[in-house]
Amino acid sequence: MLNLKKFIAIISVFIISGALLTACGSSSSKTKITVVGSTALQPLVEETANEYQEGNNNVSITVQGGGSGTGLSQLQSKAVTIGNSDVFAENQNGIDAKKMIDHKVAVVGMAPVLNKSIGVKNLSMSQLRAIFTGEIQNWKQVGGKNQKIEVINRVKGSGTRATFEDNVLKGKSAIKSQEQDSNGTVKRIVASTPGAISYLAFSFIDKTLQPVSIDNIQPNDKNVEDNSWKIWSYEHMYTNKDINKETKKFLEYVQSKNVQNSLVKKLGYISIHNMKVTKDDKNKIIE
Repeated sequence: MLNLKKFIAIISVFIISGALLTACGSSSSKTKITVVGSTALQPLVEETANEYQEGNNNVSITVQGGGSGTGLSQLQSKAVTIGNSDVFAENQNGIDAKKMIDHKVAVVGMAPVLNKSIGVKNLSMSQLRAIFTGEIQNWKQVGGKNQKIEVINRVKGSGTRATFEDNVLKGKSAIKSQEQDSNGTVKRIVASTPGAISYLAFSFIDKTLQPVSIDNIQPNDKNVEDNSWKIWSYEHMYTNKDINKETKKFLEYVQSKNVQNSLVKKLGYISIHNMKVTKDDKNKIIE
């Protein structure tokens, strides 16, 4: 027969264990949300997810990159909860956009970036197009040093590449060159390769690179908001139509004034609430 001290000890263990389970939430009881896609959007979603989970321990959110094409295709096959994309689903081959819901959560500007040794800070749009189509192959042709141009492109399926080609190449084909699958890798290669040029989301551009103005218009948030700077896109978080309430709450949080005025700006994106124009899936400004 248990004495009184042992009885109290056993009861205490049960009470403490129960309290811990309640406080932490059982992993099996949590709603799991998996987010895959655009590497340009990945930093914002990762930080927002971490912040959201601090106050919502009934939800477990996993965020991965992979590119816009991967995000949309995995959403379509229902392998993930949310597909991140820099491009409208209507413009992605093999994707049935009618079966998806578009949640726009931010705007991202994109700019040409150079290795800092080149000595060029401004290009005309026609010069930029000629560089990426291979018509101009040396920096001295556009005011830089006598050095071969090394074009670094993004892989097909990249939303950043689709946005750049829509706004710059205007139907022409890019020169065959090295291709990379993420903003982070492009940043490292351009910073360390003499003669290199590529393009990046504003959120990835720092002092290791030389961003380039186009026709003397600087790549900054203000110029994106009124469309003076043309190379920009929405950051979409697509879901299937049978969205559950926890996923809906998380998406509403990403779109809230709190996140739009804090993390969105801190990480180099542009708030959807600040845009003075609207763009449709045909890249046409509609207001």
